[in-house]
Amino acid sequence: MPIIINLDVMLAKRKMSLTELSERVGLTIVNLSILKTGKAKGVRFDTLEAICKVLDCKPGDIIDMD
Repeated sequence: MPIIINLDVMLAKRKMSLTELSERVGLTIVNLSILKTGKAKGVRFDTLEAICKVLDCKPGDIIDMD
């Protein structure tokens, strides 16, 4: 069962760029890009929490199971 990352969808809904998210979360654009494209092997809970806090969403809004 593949895991789908919908970070790009949430960024569009919040009208936020990856650069702005990077600055607000404290992660590099490269690391966020890897997560956004679904190429990440994993994500730390504190990282997911920080992203959700900035985007005002829940983990289920970003991560989906197909």
